[in-house]
Amino acid sequence: MKSLCTGVILAGGVASRYSGEVKAFLPVGGKKNLDRIYQVFTELFDEIILVTNNPIAYIDWDLIIGTDLYPVRSSLTGLHAGLFYASNPYVFFSASDTPFLKGKLVRILLNKIDNHTDVIIPETSNGLEPLCAIYSRRCFQSIEHHLLKKDFKIRNFFKKVHMKTVPETQLRQQDPNLLSFFNINTPEDLKIADQILKEEP
Repeated sequence: MKSLCTGVILAGGVASRYSGEVKAFLPVGGKKNLDRIYQVFTELFDEIILVTNNPIAYIDWDLIIGTDLYPVRSSLTGLHAGLFYASNPYVFFSASDTPFLKGKLVRILLNKIDNHTDVIIPETSNGLEPLCAIYSRRCFQSIEHHLLKKDFKIRNFFKKVHMKTVPETQLRQQDPNLLSFFNINTPEDLKIADQILKEEP
């Protein structure tokens, strides 16, 4: 599946509750968020792209660096850029503040790729997880159309494409506690993440 799918890390966000520190660099158990995600990506993807508007900060990582094509900070803008730079027909996206992303969970999504589906997305009791999902490059034009309309909600373009959801029961087979979707937004989240590391086998 490596040859079919590119891995894209969206690193556009800053941690406003950490004096503007980049969320990708927040340490969990002494290891940066980005290092944890990058380790998973290297096992899954031959092509790894990081989308950021501060490229210099990431020159130490062996990956392709791209910037947003639209001057608006939004997750949809990041998806648009990732699809633009990717050379493969499908792209798996992850935010840069999810330290517990499980490669086994991503493989569940990768195994769902087919020629007719444009979006492969996890669905849990909390709803859809659009930043831990696979998008076909066929989504590019639809996303660009929404950007031009200044409609920046990811879910609003789903009705224009063929989408496949992956239910929580399947996801829990490889990630029982759904930790792949845990992200760090606050100092309290960081404390919880460190505690999770202590409890994880």
